[in-house]
Amino acid sequence: MSCAKIDPTLHQAQKPPWIKVRLPSNPVFFSTKALISDLRLHTVCESAQCPNRWECWSQGTATMMIAGDRCTRACGFCAVTTAKPYALEEDEPQRVAEAVRRMKLKHVVITAVARDDLKDGGAAHFARTIAAIREMDPSVIVEVLVPDFHAQDWCIRIVLNAEPDIYNHNMETVERLTPLVRSRAKYRTSLQVLRRARELSPKVVTKSGVMLGLGEKETELFQTMDDLREVGCEVLTMGQYLRPTPKHLPVVEYITPDQFNYYGDIARKKGFLYVASGPLVRSSYHAADFHPVVR
Repeated sequence: MSCAKIDPTLHQAQKPPWIKVRLPSNPVFFSTKALISDLRLHTVCESAQCPNRWECWSQGTATMMIAGDRCTRACGFCAVTTAKPYALEEDEPQRVAEAVRRMKLKHVVITAVARDDLKDGGAAHFARTIAAIREMDPSVIVEVLVPDFHAQDWCIRIVLNAEPDIYNHNMETVERLTPLVRSRAKYRTSLQVLRRARELSPKVVTKSGVMLGLGEKETELFQTMDDLREVGCEVLTMGQYLRPTPKHLPVVEYITPDQFNYYGDIARKKGFLYVASGPLVRSSYHAADFHPVVR
């Protein structure tokens, strides 16, 4: 099962001047790239064609993508390759921890492709990676950006038992557009994932993100904010959807920076502890700007 078929005749909005990507000039960018290559790691920065990878790598940060670079889902917005995944690499958690050590990170974001081929969806691999980082340096803030695990409690619990500081699962879009945008995923299932994370581990900070410009209505966005607050979600990111290839969903609208500021203000008034809202904001962009408190 995949998301709804993309209509190639749909209009693609023209890219505005505020969508800009800086090319690398900082030598740290190239040393970060070399380190990732040396340790044979994947990053969502590259696999998802993140527009901020030049900036983040120039600052010596990157979001590690574990469990391979082949996804079992085919979402209409995502540039990650859809194919039969390879077997998990047993030493990958240690390689991620070594990257965190070499990069001297104080806040690391770990994500993964969807692994519906695995009984636990890759939950145990997340847990092993968290444990490896904790063993290397217990003071590092560990944020995980996880798939939905089909909202199975035992999978969510495996990750939470490894004690990440932040449990992030993205809604991606509003309820009406979810069948078009996300493969296999369901809006209410994602809400349940976030709800159960808070119930199973009250000390963990829950976080989610949405992309704008896919054709959502303002009232629908506000409803998504309300739904997230109702399940206890505390951190929200909002960014502009950017079409990775002509085969992916077109951009219906480019949201202005002023609109993003407005939506950010609304989210804060709704009770989110921290909100990042802007055209180039992504789930892990400047993730370390938010400092979770120990409950």
